[in-house]
Amino acid sequence: MPLNRDPKHGTRVAPDPSAAGGSLQLSGKQLLLTMTGVMLAMFLAAVSQINIATAMPRIVADLGGFDRYTWASTAYLIASAIAIPIAGRLADIFGRRIFFILGLAIFMIGSIPAGLSQSMNQLIAARAVMGVGGGILMANSFAAAADLFPPGERGRYIGWIGLVYGMSSVIGPPLAGFITDNFSWNWVFLMNVPAGIPVLWLLARTFPQVAPRVEERKLDYAGMVTLALAVASLMIALSRGGVHYPWDSLQVGGLLGFGLAMAVIFLVIESRSDSPIMPLEIYRNRAVAVSVMITVLTGFGLHSTALFTPLFFQGVLGSTATGSGGLLTPMMLGMVIGAIVSGRRLSQTGEGYRRQALISSGAMAVGIYLISTMNETTSFARAVAYVSLTGLGLGGTMSTCNLAVQNSVRFRLVGSATSALQFSRLFSGTLGLAVLGVVLTASFSSRLEETVSESVRAALGQGRFEAIRQNPRVLVDSSAVEALRAGFAERGLDGAQMADAFLRFRPPHRFDCGRSPCLTDSPSRGE
Repeated sequence: MPLNRDPKHGTRVAPDPSAAGGSLQLSGKQLLLTMTGVMLAMFLAAVSQINIATAMPRIVADLGGFDRYTWASTAYLIASAIAIPIAGRLADIFGRRIFFILGLAIFMIGSIPAGLSQSMNQLIAARAVMGVGGGILMANSFAAAADLFPPGERGRYIGWIGLVYGMSSVIGPPLAGFITDNFSWNWVFLMNVPAGIPVLWLLARTFPQVAPRVEERKLDYAGMVTLALAVASLMIALSRGGVHYPWDSLQVGGLLGFGLAMAVIFLVIESRSDSPIMPLEIYRNRAVAVSVMITVLTGFGLHSTALFTPLFFQGVLGSTATGSGGLLTPMMLGMVIGAIVSGRRLSQTGEGYRRQALISSGAMAVGIYLISTMNETTSFARAVAYVSLTGLGLGGTMSTCNLAVQNSVRFRLVGSATSALQFSRLFSGTLGLAVLGVVLTASFSSRLEETVSESVRAALGQGRFEAIRQNPRVLVDSSAVEALRAGFAERGLDGAQMADAFLRFRPPHRFDCGRSPCLTDSPSRGE
């Protein structure tokens, strides 16, 4: 297909990319520079999803608002989840280049008030703006492979984009911690501006100006509004339920009901719209439908493993918080290796997506099953092997699903189909955390009821016992144990002895607890 030169940007323009098989024949230099810009944009967006966790203790100390501790992170995730399907579809209509520029600009604009925030509410609002920009970037980063490469070569480059996504989880938290300790938490956000400017320039100069052939560029405003209301209501309910409000409370139940009602209305609107924001026809494609189902399970496993495995390392194996975070590094590196290997195998050997998906999802399932069997007798090496196997499977599955979807739909729907995977992964992760959070709380409560004697419970006091059952900090926080002992001592009891009796339900800690005191130091802990 003949390509024209864009006189303003010096980039090649494809007036009909679908006729070119969904790819542009660019020079090697332009491809390298374009992919560099895409991966850097993905890195900025993905890092901001997770790096705030390291800075939040210092942020709360400066701004207050401990009761909204998780909201700065939640606001980013919710805004991203809303932006991803909308941006994916609009990029199919208007081209991806403009949305890379727009997404990165919004991301940087939101970073400025985030870094200059004087209250927690200001930070939450700014993080929501950043989330919109980050969602736009993530929606289009994976889809960009369809613009730049023919189907036979996409697997390799999707693997590299997956590498950036995985590495952001490894690099982000330590980097934010370093910036917070050596400069201030404000620069965790403000650094996005000087880091983003060269990326913005690179994308504006090198990403091809694709002009999709669309007969009519209508905007589905009703679909956008109902999608935003449904996603926001459901994700807020899932993130608040069982944490700030009981699951059967009016607040959580009302949000869940409203969100489900909006979801039904959204589906009705999309089925009747001439230009739907989430074309339902993509789900009639078997590869898309199966990939979305696999991605839902992958997102469930990814987010749940990343959150609850550190709790196991700290609460059962006695690792420090820093150590438990480091123990997740093998899983993230496994994801990177799995994504690259899977993508390269699909590109080089052309083996079927089904076989690669079965191998990768099988490895993920086995890894998660092995993680579920871990207990206080599990060795450090075995735990690392289990999380590494899980990471390999997760990375391979993500890469295979992205490639299968992009190569099975018409080019005009590539953005919508690819963003459906990113949205499914993010939303199912939130759902997984909510479901497993309920399981964890119920299991802990049941174990506590079975092992704590009536005499110890009476000495502690019913109100204090209920508070611990609802917020089991004694699993991982040495200060909570000391407070427990002090509480017993206030009642004229042997605080250490009674606390050890209370903590019999906790398994013995075999590993060095580092600079933090071990949660149970008494020789009677295993009795």
